[in-house]
Amino acid sequence: MLNPFRKHPELIVHGAHPLNAEPPLPKLRDNYLTPQDLLYVRSHGDLPELDGEAHRVAVEGRVSRPLSLSLADVRALPPRTVRAVMQCAGNRRADMRGVRPVKGDPWAAGAIGCADWTGAPLAAVLEAAGAETGDGLHVAFTGADTCQPSDGGAHFGASIPMAKALDLDTIVAFAMNGEPLAVEHGFPLRIVAPGWAGVRSPKWLSTVTVQDRPSDAHQQAGDYKLFPPDMRPDTEDLSRGITIDAMPLNSAITEPAPGAEIKAGRVAVKGYAVATDRPIIRVDLSGDGGRTWVQATNEDHGDARWGWTFWHGTLDLPPGEHEICVRAWDAAGQTQPALPDDTWNFKGYLSAAWHRVRVTAA
Repeated sequence: MLNPFRKHPELIVHGAHPLNAEPPLPKLRDNYLTPQDLLYVRSHGDLPELDGEAHRVAVEGRVSRPLSLSLADVRALPPRTVRAVMQCAGNRRADMRGVRPVKGDPWAAGAIGCADWTGAPLAAVLEAAGAETGDGLHVAFTGADTCQPSDGGAHFGASIPMAKALDLDTIVAFAMNGEPLAVEHGFPLRIVAPGWAGVRSPKWLSTVTVQDRPSDAHQQAGDYKLFPPDMRPDTEDLSRGITIDAMPLNSAITEPAPGAEIKAGRVAVKGYAVATDRPIIRVDLSGDGGRTWVQATNEDHGDARWGWTFWHGTLDLPPGEHEICVRAWDAAGQTQPALPDDTWNFKGYLSAAWHRVRVTAA
């Protein structure tokens, strides 16, 4: 079993078996491209340490030329590097826990990161296999990891519609930020489906199957669904769940930290914002719980379709207790809900209300 502290001693470990951990928010904000040792780790079971030379990925199903691909075979295809956010559907679940109980690990705002992912377009792999690409088809993935009983007990599985599979930015990745994938991030091969929940980017890829329906695996068929607010675990009805694919507009404060004691006056505030594949056009900050707002400054890190936006700003805070809030606006003119109550669901998915941090100025 991978030592959860092998990569970075400051990771906040929510569970060791399976390993689920996130970085401290100030560390996450130190680098626009998240180092591997600081990228959140989400696993549903064991972390298989595979032989990079011996491991094979089967490409099968509705294909005319079934394949068995090695890491070297994938590396031999024309490479593509995609700058993209990877984010857990449960990112910021802790905010929903403050409304009423939810299932799952209490992720703060660190179950997210941005990296340059390098690999071969999944479309190129499907073309090499002679895959059918018609409407209504799906591409299903199986990982080499065996999940805990609570996560289905079998090998991890998920799928994406064919249209997403054929997007050239959806890749079979072998590197992150120019380095081979670490064990906890899917070595030797993983899927990267940019802008979608991390569950759609399986690690330790072992099979790719073209089929006429979504994956039957627990992660696709029985989990990662957005349920209505009246539903509870004992009334769960899968027919009323919406499959989680693209991630919502979101933002978070990385500094100052919750509960911080700071000097009154001009206070520096930093954080991130993300809107799937749309640009962030504005970020607003409030020092009084959302009654008044000032505009933050969006930092220029290039124009990455699937990247995130770093922002910074200042607030004038007199002595006393304050609730700092952030909200982002995307290119469609949309912004975030004010309260986690507005989108609460019993699994705590897609938590994207204004991020709030309480501090004391003296």
